[in-house]
Order: sequence, then structure tokens, then C-alpha cells
Amino acid sequence: MSADGVCQIALQHRAAQGSPKNWPHDVHPVLQRVYAARGVLNPIDAEHRLQRLLPPDTLGGLATAVELLAEAIRLDHSIVIAGDYDCDGATGAAVAVRGLRMLGARRVAYAIPNRFVHGYGLTPELVASLQPAPDLIVTVDNGVASVAGVAAAKARGIRVIVTDHHLPGEQLPAADALVNPNLAGDGFPSKALAGVGVMFYLLLALRAKLYPGGSADRSDRPQQGRPDLSTLLDLVALGTVADLVPLDFNNRVLVAAGLRRIRAGRACAGVTALVEAGKRSLATLCASDLGFVVGPRLNAAGRLEDMRLGVECLLTDDPVQARRHAAQLSTINQERRDLQAAMVAEAESMVAGTTSTDAVGVALYEPAWHAGVVGLVASKLKERLHRPVVAFAPAGPDEAGGPSTDAAMLRGSGRSIAGFHLRDALAAVDARHPGLIERFGGHAMAAGLSLKATDFERFAAAFDAVAREWIAPERLQAVLNTDGALPVDGFTLELARQLRDAGPWGQAFPEPVFDNTFECVSWKLMGENHLRLQLRDPRSGSVHEAVMFNAYRGEAPPARMHAAYELTINDWQGRESVRLLLRHMEPASG
Repeated sequence: MSADGVCQIALQHRAAQGSPKNWPHDVHPVLQRVYAARGVLNPIDAEHRLQRLLPPDTLGGLATAVELLAEAIRLDHSIVIAGDYDCDGATGAAVAVRGLRMLGARRVAYAIPNRFVHGYGLTPELVASLQPAPDLIVTVDNGVASVAGVAAAKARGIRVIVTDHHLPGEQLPAADALVNPNLAGDGFPSKALAGVGVMFYLLLALRAKLYPGGSADRSDRPQQGRPDLSTLLDLVALGTVADLVPLDFNNRVLVAAGLRRIRAGRACAGVTALVEAGKRSLATLCASDLGFVVGPRLNAAGRLEDMRLGVECLLTDDPVQARRHAAQLSTINQERRDLQAAMVAEAESMVAGTTSTDAVGVALYEPAWHAGVVGLVASKLKERLHRPVVAFAPAGPDEAGGPSTDAAMLRGSGRSIAGFHLRDALAAVDARHPGLIERFGGHAMAAGLSLKATDFERFAAAFDAVAREWIAPERLQAVLNTDGALPVDGFTLELARQLRDAGPWGQAFPEPVFDNTFECVSWKLMGENHLRLQLRDPRSGSVHEAVMFNAYRGEAPPARMHAAYELTINDWQGRESVRLLLRHMEPASG
């Protein structure tokens, strides 16, 4: 780690996981190499057709959930979808409401918890807010940890179906049906489904129950008299990408199908409006646009205000109303960006030049921070330090039960590095220090928790102790995996287009990144800290345009550099050209 607390980065080439076979001659050899490094060795493994989607049959709990939903539709029962305040939860709620209405449910509403009033998931507070009591609650992207909330619903005579993808704790809720591929013993082959994906599978199974004469084909070809659930795939793709679940083959099938709908101009009005608000082209939209442009606009509402605005944007079929919602979401997102920048600067000041950087598991707390943004702070600091980071803020008077006191609660959000399972680490802290953590949950790479403000220092020490035990020193070296050098003749629009269209790229199926040595011909600032460069390839003398965001630290780029970059397309006023998006640069040796 450098003197300013920034972890140094080592470049490492990805190794091929076999030899490419049987690719058509028009598939660029570089793309074949990129695929091989991700275990895709032949064309069929890159065919993301819906017919290859895993069938629902082995997903546990579906049969019971389908029977409950079919009965609710037949008896015209009232159904409330209990979503979550992130993009996965919002898209999942919209998929549930739209899908159930398509399948005949007439009395479907939704409820999204306010993180500052109800807390996370199906809490007793959220259940109490449902007036009058519905006949059935269906959770989306939450519920596996909602033991008290499900009990509160059952006490009011409400049936509960839990659909979730989060890892379960020691105790499961006493729901009427529980659908989660990550439950112990569940036979569904893919454990990477997002919450919206689990809900989509429940709808597929429900359609098969209600329309038994239909084909089992999961393609997007509509069938006579049968609701076309493929119209929901733009929402499924958005939630899957935004939740950063691994893009295994099954998830790539879902995301690719959703992107095809969006590119063909068949997305719902809300998704279309959000893409346009982000100034992205519908025709060339890629998964990274969903993750970095569309998803944050929805997430901002749940972080700072009320995610119901995001769900309404995704439910409306009126383009004018959708654009109005998208504009509001964009405004909130800008507020989130400004707040995040200020909080990250404060967090960086905490660790720069202090002993805080000696911690292996880093915990940060600032009383003035906003609880809805601490996860983003943790993410930025994790990237800077290459250590697991948990950032805390006051939970707020509603959760703490009154004005701030010594017993006030903190809400923390953490992000981890590869090889350190964050939720399991929190479980280890909880086991060693009973009562220290009030509640926790999450995944390997991201998790959340609550604790008393007076216990922060104890938690920081306990978390660091677990991290020191579990993380070998060599894993604290940040590594940027690349696909090797791009050949001299590889800097072409043809290859850039093939790489763009070959995904969907994302979590666990990363964007192609190359590394080469360049000479810096010229550079200038864009805004306050972005760089625009002209880089010469010494092998050919060709000069390539390049950009690097958030890179300027008061020093000129190296005159001769080794750079890692993505080969991208710059579309300026209708003219396309190759542009290198730099991910890392360092002085070239020799």
C-alpha cells in the first residue's frame, strides 16, 4: 500500500480454460481468446437463447407457492407484493405486479419498506402498515431473514409466500411457502438468481399451472391465449445486472433476452424513459449501461427518499408519466452523487496517513453520514484499500426509537474482496461476541448490519480480528485481471463492436480488458479530474484516443506507460470511432 493509503495494483493475465473450437471464421480471434478465458470454448456456450433457460422444476418451494397463488387468483383474494428498496427489489416488485395481473389476479398491490421507518425486509412495522390486511403477502428479494415479520403477518391471519435469493440464517421464517435457490438442499442448478429472477421463475411455474395446455418452451414466442411473460424480461435484466449477482450462463440468458427487448424498442415505458434520461442509445444498450446508468437512478430513490417512485416508474404504461418519473429519479440520483462524493472524501481523509490503513477489516463511522449511502462509501473505500470495508451511519430516530442517545443504533453496509465471505465473517463476529450485532444479513461480497453506537469500537476490533485470521497477506494485493495485449491490428471498430455485443458482461463474467505499452503523445483535463489522452502504439506508430475517469491526482500521466483498458466505441454526433477506456496506468519499465 502506498503512503497515501491507496493499494497498489498488479496486472495479471487471465489464462485460457481450454482451446477454442468450431468458431465461425467471422468471430474475431481476440474474442475467441476472451471467451476461452471465461470458460466459453465453443459457439453453443455463447448462444444465450431463452430455450436454454433452466426449467423451474427443481426450484424448491415452487409447487406450494404456485398452489397458493392459483387459489388466490381463483378466489379473487387481495395480494400485496412486499418488495425491497433497491433496484432488484423494485424491478422484482414490478415484475410480480405486472406478471400476476397478466395471469388473472385482479387485486394486486405492492408495499416497499422505507428504510428509515420500517427497516429492511418484511418487518412487523411493514406488516402493521398494511391496512386493511391482505389475504396474501408475497415477498420479493427479501424475507428469508424475516422471522418476526412473517410471524406478525401470520398473527393477523395473512398467508405469506417468501421469494428471496439471500443466504438464510440459522432460523427460517414460518412462511406458507419459501422459494429460494440458496436454501440448504435446494436442487436448482443456478444459485446466482437475483430476487427478480426468482420471481420470474415463480411466474413461469404459475403460468404452467394455469395454462396446462401450453408448451413448456421458455422462448419469447407468444402462444395463443397464453400470457407472454417475456414482456417482463427487460425488468428481469435490469434487476439482475444492478444487483451484481454472478452472470452465470442462466443469468446471461435472462439478461441477453432483456437487452434484446430493449434494443428492439419493446421495453416498458419506465425502462425506456430511464435509458433516455441517462442519455444512452436504446439500440446499442449493453449490460454496463443497466448497471451504471439505469440502476443507480432507481437505487437513488430507495437510498434517499421512497422507492415507490421507482416502482411507479416501472409500472406505468404512459410514456409521458414515465418520463416525468425518470426526471424525478435523475434529480434524486444527482443529489445522491453529490452526497456520496462528500462522504467518500471524508472517508478517504479518515484513512489517509493514519493507522486506520493498518486494519485488514476496516470499519468507519461518521455521525453526519447518511445511512442510505454508506454502502457506496464502503464500495469506494474497498476499491481504494483492497480490504473489506464496513461503513456506518446513524440509523435515524425512527429505528433508534427516539432522538440520538448513547444507545442510538447504527446501520452499517459492507463490501468485500474476493475470498472473504462477508456475511460469514459477520456470523463469526456474532458467534464470538453474542449480542454485539443486533441483526445482519447479505452475501459473500455485500452485507448489512445494525448495532448500538456505543458498540462501534468493539465491532471494529472484532471485524478486523476475523479479517486478519481469514485473509492471507498476499490476498491484500489488488489484482487487475486482463486478457493480455491487443495485437497491432486489433484496434478496430469491428472488434470493438464484437466485444460490445458478445456479452452480456458483468459480475463473474467480466468485460474484456487488455494491457499494452503506449507512449503518451498528449493529454488534457476533462472537468476536474478526468483525463483525455492521445496514446501512440510504439509497435505501429498508430495514435489512439483514450479517456480515464477520476484519474487526475495533480501529476501528468507517464510519458511511457503500461495501461490496462477496454476497447470501446465513441459515438459522437453519429460518427463512431475507437476509444480506449483506461482502467489503470503505470510507468512502463525498460
